[in-house]
Amino acid sequence: MALKKTSLSAGAVIRDILLANKEVKRRTNSVFPIVIDKAQLPYILYRRAALLHNPTKAGAPGADTVSIEVVCYTAQYAEGVELAEAVRAALDYAHGEREGVIMRGCTLVDSEEGYEDDAYVQQLVFQVKI
Repeated sequence: MALKKTSLSAGAVIRDILLANKEVKRRTNSVFPIVIDKAQLPYILYRRAALLHNPTKAGAPGADTVSIEVVCYTAQYAEGVELAEAVRAALDYAHGEREGVIMRGCTLVDSEEGYEDDAYVQQLVFQVKI
């Protein structure tokens, strides 16, 4: 018997949306969960950074809020900003579903930029309602 998917699987919904978006696909080589040892620029990493469980009074599962970080790595600064804009356009106010996990809403709540390991970094944080 397969386990019921929960908000712990929210990253899979995010990945599906990113991979289905033409602008994101045009600007990046790959979308990976959490970390990758070797990847060719440009690429995207995503991870669940936090989860707030909101159970009902009856003890039944309620709506969860998940913070998902989406990090864009590029060789050039402007390229990174353009990729981040494409990611935002794909995810901001998006809805989606995968294997019973229903994303009822997704909004950008924070962003940061930097440079690490010879790559420009654009980090976007989305609040996802499951």
